[in-house]
Amino acid sequence: MANVELKKINKYFGETHILHDIDLVINDGEFVVLVGPSGCGKSTTLRIVAGLEDASSGDLMIQGNRMNEVEPKDRDIAMVFQNYALYPHMDVYENMAFGLRLRKFDDAEIATRVDEAAELLGITDLLKRKPKELSGGQRQRVAVGRAIVRKPSVFLFDEPLSNLDAKLRVQMRTEIKKLHARLKTTMIYVTHDQVEAMTMGDRIVVMKDGDIMQAETPLNMYHKPANKFVAGFIGSPSMNFFNLSAVEKGNEKLDGSSMSLHVPSDLSARVQKEGLVEIGVRPEHFKVSQTETPFVAELEVSELMGNESYLYLNSKGYQFVIRIQESIILTPGSPVYLDFDMDKVHLFSGKTGARI
Repeated sequence: MANVELKKINKYFGETHILHDIDLVINDGEFVVLVGPSGCGKSTTLRIVAGLEDASSGDLMIQGNRMNEVEPKDRDIAMVFQNYALYPHMDVYENMAFGLRLRKFDDAEIATRVDEAAELLGITDLLKRKPKELSGGQRQRVAVGRAIVRKPSVFLFDEPLSNLDAKLRVQMRTEIKKLHARLKTTMIYVTHDQVEAMTMGDRIVVMKDGDIMQAETPLNMYHKPANKFVAGFIGSPSMNFFNLSAVEKGNEKLDGSSMSLHVPSDLSARVQKEGLVEIGVRPEHFKVSQTETPFVAELEVSELMGNESYLYLNSKGYQFVIRIQESIILTPGSPVYLDFDMDKVHLFSGKTGARI
């Protein structure tokens, strides 16, 4: 096991600045997920740790040792790729053993390691099959097994589940978490799927345009996002945002809709200072009222999910979604009266997007 530290890492591709002063410490045995939209720099960051890309500046440290000039094979890391990267002419056993053969391990040690990894992953009965005879989930297990037999200090995962169907993704992310609990090895996992990030990571690192927006535990990030981008990226469905124009101290009115919002006195002064504030409310924090409330919206679409419903609403130009823990059937165009707890509301600067 090992800790990984990135110190002021920058990366340029030609004139394009991809990573901006990335500072990140990943603790020994920690499962950290890098998440963000396409092009945010998460895979580039992972490839720099792996040694597949060179940092333009900054230091990469693994277990206190500078690794910038160290060859990938000498970094004591193992990487699992999105496309599995299995050798089609080799059976599962040989695919898992190949890296050990290159490192001159003897046959007995190879057999022991492959058998242990196969048992751990539940693929012992697949060892004699070729990759073309395996399902996507089985191929992914073989790719993980090939990494496990190395017994590396750090595991790197680059969107390993994106080629799997929805059911298999859920199953495999559970298996990877169980694997981490057993091996207790440092793992760095890249994904664009915030649900994977929330369910898998000890800590989530949200990236945007080559910058780290926030690095925090899943629940802390969910309840206290550092800025509007993180708030909108973490959570499914996404947080709803509304512009709030300051009108009168302590009594603000939602710009463009019929919702009136009272800002608590401890926030009122900051709201006045900002001039324009955006409020964020997660879909599950709305409540549908059976009686008229100050905030009314029109139903556009409803999605019945069995034990809950997603209601897509419009309030004088503001389109948003709410999630309620019941299945209700409403006609499009029907008025929906809403309320929510002010304690659940998030406030962000309309100028910088930072949390207030």
